[in-house]
Amino acid sequence: MNLTQRRVPQVFGLGRSSSIRSFKSIDSSSITRGIHVFQCPDAVGIVAKLSECIASRGGNILGADVFVPENKNVFYSRSEFIFDPVKWPRLQMDEDFLRISKMFDATRSVVRVPKLDPKFKIAVLASKQEHCLIDLLHSWQDGRLPVDITRVISNHDRFPNTHVIRFLERNSIPYHYLGTSKENNREDEILDLVQNTDFLVLARYMQLLSGKFLQRYRKDIINIHHGLLPSFKGGHPSKQAFDAGVKLIGATSHFVTEELDAGPIIEQMVIIVSTLCSHLNSG
Repeated sequence: MNLTQRRVPQVFGLGRSSSIRSFKSIDSSSITRGIHVFQCPDAVGIVAKLSECIASRGGNILGADVFVPENKNVFYSRSEFIFDPVKWPRLQMDEDFLRISKMFDATRSVVRVPKLDPKFKIAVLASKQEHCLIDLLHSWQDGRLPVDITRVISNHDRFPNTHVIRFLERNSIPYHYLGTSKENNREDEILDLVQNTDFLVLARYMQLLSGKFLQRYRKDIINIHHGLLPSFKGGHPSKQAFDAGVKLIGATSHFVTEELDAGPIIEQMVIIVSTLCSHLNSG
């Protein structure tokens, strides 16, 4: 299954994968959305048991993605469903999925109910170019990004009267300028600032985080890469794509690993080069 989970590639073109989409009616007055992420050794009947678990409590699956890597005995899934919390209380939901987790000896089983669960706390790291940061902040402001942004950390100093600083001040989000150099990457100070976060987002943060940092942080780090991975890794991916004569470009969000731009892919956006060029020329 394609899923937003560490070390699980979403788009590989290898192995067995499938997607299910269902939009059956349910009492809209009590609709609550849930998400379940699952990882276990591959076996017969996993999808059936997960579906039965949700349906038996009156829930309805809106989407289910499954991925089984080629030549690996591992099963990944991400299910999105709606349910009535009166008929399926939150604690009961945890117990139900825990039972399935034990049944299949799962290595990971995570349930999230955004409407009921505490929001994830994140920190955002950015550099000079701020379009990714601005888009992320406005998505958060509009409610499309249901997280708590605890702070923004940057290796670029911004003047007080800039759009980003004014936005952060209005929303009481601290901004930390930590200038870096070859001799000092300021990773110890970054770690001190992000200790109480659930994960980090790199919004065009143009510094490489060391393996030591990843080992000490020990939580997920998501990078927004301005290119279609696994092609065109590293710097200047758009120029790489142009020089290669490709007709599709885009952006990739992926989990950060010690290998540059090689972590599991979460999501990708694609645009046709000719369409982009026409748009730019018309402007």
